[in-house]
Amino acid sequence: MARISSGYAPRFAEFAFEPAFLAAVDQHVAELRERLDANHPGLIPRPPHREVLADYALGFLDALDEIDWREPVGHDYAVCRLTAISWLVTRHDLV
Repeated sequence: MARISSGYAPRFAEFAFEPAFLAAVDQHVAELRERLDANHPGLIPRPPHREVLADYALGFLDALDEIDWREPVGHDYAVCRLTAISWLVTRHDLV
């Protein structure tokens, strides 16, 4: 997760001038919370379990390696998902 966080945390600066990117990452964060069972009925979502997020992140990176994904100039699905993972790691201090 440290590799993802260090590689994609700098993209947080783009949120200020790329509202569509921010919205896409927000949707990915919501989906990850749901997928990783980090949602609960309260107003403040609980942090995902570090090990569960790490397992998911490694699997996602493996899938990207299998398709020989290369980071594009813009924002594709993978960039949004990796940025969302990085945001969760940063937000909840999971490194």
